[in-house]
Amino acid sequence: MSQLMHELRLDLLLKLALAVVLGGAIGLEREISGKPAGLRTNILICVGAALLTDVSVALTTIPERVGDPSRLAAQIVSGIGFIGAGTIMQARGTVTGLTSAATIWVVAAIGITVGAGLYFEAVGAGALVTTVLAGLGTLEHRLRRARRVLSCTIRAKPGFPPNELEAILGVSGIRILGQRIFDHPEDRVFELKLSGPARQYDIVTEKLLIHEDIFGVHID
Repeated sequence: MSQLMHELRLDLLLKLALAVVLGGAIGLEREISGKPAGLRTNILICVGAALLTDVSVALTTIPERVGDPSRLAAQIVSGIGFIGAGTIMQARGTVTGLTSAATIWVVAAIGITVGAGLYFEAVGAGALVTTVLAGLGTLEHRLRRARRVLSCTIRAKPGFPPNELEAILGVSGIRILGQRIFDHPEDRVFELKLSGPARQYDIVTEKLLIHEDIFGVHID
């Protein structure tokens, strides 16, 4: 029976099946959340990382081959960065997709752990990641709805009317607590103290940046 298991590589089948389960659990949460890296993406990454790690370890057991399994694992970690980078988008100062990129990276790490035969650690990590993604989403949503007071600098064309700026901010639920206006030959600069829901700042930044009369926005 042990010879049969060795020939058929049932241990590898177990690793790949576990990679499907763990990658699928994380991917399902991402799919439900409507993220670009969803169910199939996370499963394939986890299975691929597990398979490559198993192959790397197996190569070291062949007498005529001398290898270091950690080298291939290191290549997986660096290589997965290209996929993660593809999920990150940057548009005029607004960055999105960081959570998806981090998820892809940690799914690859779980796959490496499965491929190395560390099943308990892999299951624990998979459960923890799924809990963080699903459970902390509600907390993150509440934090984004909490009101924050921030400073903002806006560069606009000369003579840009303050009431138009106030209207744009007001639509997104952001109030101006205080403002100073500086006029220059090439632009008009607004230094504002704003109050509003945290998540609305990214939204209003995009609205301001697509306005043809606004040159730049900086919120801190």
